[in-house]
Formats: sequence, structure tokens, C-alpha cells
Amino acid sequence: MGANELLAELADIGRTGSGGYSRLSWDPATMQLREWFAGQAAAAGLELIEDGNGNQVAWWGSGPDALLLGSHLDSVPDGGPLDGPLGVVSALAALAQLRAEGWTPSRPIAVANFTDEEGARFGVACLGSRLATGAIDTAHALGLKDADGATLGDVMTARGRDPHAAGPAPWLRSIKYYVELHVEQGRFLAPFGAPVGVASAIWPHGRWRLDFCGQGNHAGATAMVDRYDPMLTYAATVLAARELALDSGQRATIGRVQVEPGSTNSIPSRVTAWLDARADSAPGLEALVAGLVERAEIAARDDGTTVEVRAESVTGAVDFDTNLRHRLATLLDAPVLPTGAGHDAGILAASLPTAMLFVRNPTGVSHAPQESAAAADIDAGVDALVRVVRDLG
Repeated sequence: MGANELLAELADIGRTGSGGYSRLSWDPATMQLREWFAGQAAAAGLELIEDGNGNQVAWWGSGPDALLLGSHLDSVPDGGPLDGPLGVVSALAALAQLRAEGWTPSRPIAVANFTDEEGARFGVACLGSRLATGAIDTAHALGLKDADGATLGDVMTARGRDPHAAGPAPWLRSIKYYVELHVEQGRFLAPFGAPVGVASAIWPHGRWRLDFCGQGNHAGATAMVDRYDPMLTYAATVLAARELALDSGQRATIGRVQVEPGSTNSIPSRVTAWLDARADSAPGLEALVAGLVERAEIAARDDGTTVEVRAESVTGAVDFDTNLRHRLATLLDAPVLPTGAGHDAGILAASLPTAMLFVRNPTGVSHAPQESAAAADIDAGVDALVRVVRDLG
């Protein structure tokens, strides 16, 4: 079965009214997707393991120096159909094609479904791969809370998993290479006329929590001059984020906000917002965030409010393995492009030679229902993976 057919099997899982997808870590949709992945592994004769972090890995063969493929099946709220799933289904389709051709690998081949890559539920991206590699403290990760106040440990327990088993994954020591295929995020490949590209690097990026505090009060009875409104400080910070990012050529987004008490006729007492910031260098990211914090603090003083900023996750620049990416770019005769998005490949790159392939996205839209790729380009991505596996495997 090809990647397009496999994607069609997932089309109704976690679908929202807008046509997008909400598949948050350990929710009913992702649990259904996990069952689907296990079924695909069984049908293909692959041996499935699940580590203590919830990552699923389907193995063709066993032993050291394995080649790992895959991606993730979770999404952001109301995300697109391809961010994550395309890499998983393409890997499964590539192995199915190779097995049908009677090809025999010289090393074990595995396909991973990493859990909670998006970080949409517990606030830390690539949580499954971070736990597996030891890039995040296990106790800290298990204590992360979702919007309802449930910790990751609580949620894993409710899903029949033992949180005490979480942490660095022994299976990862068997991996020699990791190659992740992903839908393109942005619109680099279309001008090149290329269906597939190879990633060069991932920009440094992170997430910061901003707590703006003021004085809750009555919207009608409180004169404008007597207000200490944190919403004003928040609004000034949003505008400053756009200004600073535009001036420096970087990226700054505040896409999530909570307001207390959240009443139409009340001045807020607290506004909590989350900043996503990305830059082409570590100093650029540091300067961007520092500049934004300075602007937020100035606005808070003017408004009689306060602001506290806390980093929730920060990932440095990732340069994918030079030899591996050059090998794959030459093999596929593909253009090389950087990415501003984070991926499990960016986490694993600190531990082993890692590469990424991108499949052309004609609109460049990602993390939204309009995310897309042509069926022929999806097939081209599978063909590229087949060639990669033949070369590395």
C-alpha cells in the first residue's frame, strides 16, 4: 500500500469541523493512531516495541547499527494532515516496496512514531525524542501539566503506562543513522521545481511563557486612568514581537493566550501568553528575546503591571551531519534547504548522524488545514526514501 493510500486511512482520525486535525499527545485520536501504527507493523511482519516514553518503533531485523526512519502522528490543534504523518506513512510504504521487491537489508531497519513531537499538550516540543535521548530531565518532564492541570505522569498512568519506565531509551543505542521525511514548511522547493529536498540545518528556537499581572476590576465602574490592565501590556508585547522580528529578519509569534478571569465585563487580573521565537543564529535568538523582554518590562512599568518571563524549552541551532546530508543530496540530486521548524531529527542529531528530507508543499502553509502536497510528490518522497534505504541499509 502506498503512502497516499495510508494517509487516506488516517483522514478521519482527529478531524475537526474546519477540516484540520487535533491530535494531541495521549488523547483519543492519538491512541487510535497508535493502534493503527501497531496494526501496520503487524501486517508488515515488523516487530513492534514501545519504550517507556510511549515512542513506538517497528523493527525489520535486529542488532546494532540500525537505520531509523519515521516521524510523529500527533498534531497542533487544528493542524494539517501531513505534518508528522507523512514521514511515518512514507517510511512504512518504502519498506513495503522494498520487501515486495525481495530486497534484503544489510542492517536492521526501523520505523518510529515519536510521541508528542508538537508539544501541543504539555508545552515542550519533541518530548518523546527528548526523553529517549536524555535531553530533558525525566522527573521534570513527567511533572509537565496540560491545560486541565493533569501531569504527563498522570496521563501516562491513565493510559496504562508506567511513568517510572520513562527516560533514556535502550533501543536508541542500536541506531546508526536517522533519516526523517517531512512535508516542507515554507515554500523553498517550488521555485526549484524539485519535489524533494534535503535539510541543511534547523534554526535555534524556543518557547517562553509570559505572565502579565495587574489588578482585576469592574469594566464599567473603573475609570480608564485608574486601571492596571495587564491586557494592555500583553498587547504592547505582541506588537513589539512583530516589530523586532521584522527588523531583524527573525521569527516571533504569540499564538496562545489565557486571560483571567476571562469575563467580558471585567478588567483582567492576569494574562498568560506563550512566545515562539526562532532565529538564524543563537546570538540572533538571544537578542530577539532579550529585546522583547525589555519592551514588555517598559510597557509593564507604564501600565502599572508586572511581567515575568520563563523559558519552557530552548533548542540550539542544529547542523545536520555534513557527510550524511551531502551523501543524500548527491544520491537524490536534490536541493539543500534550511528550516525554521523543530523536529525529532533535531533532537536525535546531538546523538547520532541524522538527516531530513522535505516533500514539496505548493502553498508553503503548515500547522493549518491548508497544508498539502501533491500525490505525485508524496510518491516521489517515498521513492527518495527507498533510494536512501538501499544506499544506507
